[in-house]
Amino acid sequence: RSSSLSATSIIMKGYLTCVLHLALIASAASFSRAHHHHLRKWYSQGAQHQELNTLAMPKPVQRNSIRASPIPDAYIVTDYGAKGDNSTDNTDAFNNALQAAKATSGTVYAPPGSYRFTGNIAIPHGVSLMGSYLSVPSHDCRHGQYPTDGTILMPLGNRGNQSAPPFIVINPDAALKGVVIWHVEQLGNGIPVEYPFAISLIGANAAVEDVEILNAFNGVSAVGAARHYIARVQGQPLNIGIYIDETYDIGRIEDVHFNPWFSIDLDFMSWQVTHGRAFVFGRSDWEYVFNTFAFAYAYGYHFIETTTGAMNGNFVGIGADYACNASVQVDATQAPGLLITNGEFTAFHNKDFAPNSTASPAQIVVASSNVGPVNLVDCSFWGPSDHIARIDGQGVVAFNSCILSGWDNQKKGYAAIQADGGSLIVQASEFQQPKAQIQLAANVTKAVILGNIITGPLNITNNGAKNVQQGYNAADE
Repeated sequence: RSSSLSATSIIMKGYLTCVLHLALIASAASFSRAHHHHLRKWYSQGAQHQELNTLAMPKPVQRNSIRASPIPDAYIVTDYGAKGDNSTDNTDAFNNALQAAKATSGTVYAPPGSYRFTGNIAIPHGVSLMGSYLSVPSHDCRHGQYPTDGTILMPLGNRGNQSAPPFIVINPDAALKGVVIWHVEQLGNGIPVEYPFAISLIGANAAVEDVEILNAFNGVSAVGAARHYIARVQGQPLNIGIYIDETYDIGRIEDVHFNPWFSIDLDFMSWQVTHGRAFVFGRSDWEYVFNTFAFAYAYGYHFIETTTGAMNGNFVGIGADYACNASVQVDATQAPGLLITNGEFTAFHNKDFAPNSTASPAQIVVASSNVGPVNLVDCSFWGPSDHIARIDGQGVVAFNSCILSGWDNQKKGYAAIQADGGSLIVQASEFQQPKAQIQLAANVTKAVILGNIITGPLNITNNGAKNVQQGYNAADE
């Protein structure tokens, strides 16, 4: 009986296996037919899309149809008279397209081309102006190769007047995406010519994404623009890269990279490293800044107090290289302070860009006007600089788990951290050179120096600070 049941069981298993295999084969055949149909449809659409892209190429004397846009139902600037021929004034055509899109809170598309402007552009509430770039463009012009690809906007107006209205104004809930802004009359030699801001965000939720401000004198401002979003911006802004003020609800800046790819002419760069500031922060409540970098400016990050106040913010993964005066200059902060994590900073100048500079470079400079805290965690500082930090004011400045190297480049006996006022915390950090580590002036209110790794002998000088706690520092003695 056991043998009979076993045989029956085997037969049933075999029958079920055959049924299952037949079902899988049928399913696979059905999937294959559907997949091949999908591929045929996809390739057909691809061929149509390729044909449409051919139609979308800007022609000096022929307007494109709305089918040329990769964005459904977009308003195309060429349908309003725009010509990307590097000659026509496109101010009215762009503004007319933008006003038409205002009725539907739609998207305006500018196909690849070189569009010149003698006036200004205003992106209305809820409207997006989009160019051809799907990721942030970047052009290296140092050898005379200037942009010819993609959507290029060329402002000509207000030359010599940085106080004039900005080239592009972005209203609330509006956005600018996927373009290059090239001040074509800003030559890359001699002293830069003033221009107003290339882009100005003036309303809540205004956004700039995937934009190259190739050689703007002043780049992007966000004033009175709560919850502004500035992401994936590159270029060589000369005077101010990004300016923030009057922000009373959280603004965000991420993936911004400023590098001298437009020009490295000596006079041009000497002006930039003497006057230029990559990021300037006035009043902002809870600014979030992530993955930003600036090379060759007088100041990398400058925190100031305007008529509306100072700021507090969270800064992660930020960097500044070749800061001629300071990588981070803090003139003012709010009581919640500046939280800087995973930063990388160098401060120096040399004959390459600043042969006549008399600046005393330091990575962190906290001015006597500051009253708020500055907290640096897991940051790395290297020179060749005079100091890593010069600290004054009334706030608390803290270095936690930081790496300090490359100070006292001129061998004048400078300490890595010179504290002339305020309070100082240095803990669990590494001083990588056998030089003076910390010097405390009499006006320092409090100092805690605890648990640091010291290369060479311990060299901490107290010139009259009365409340100083130090210990557990491991030096080579």
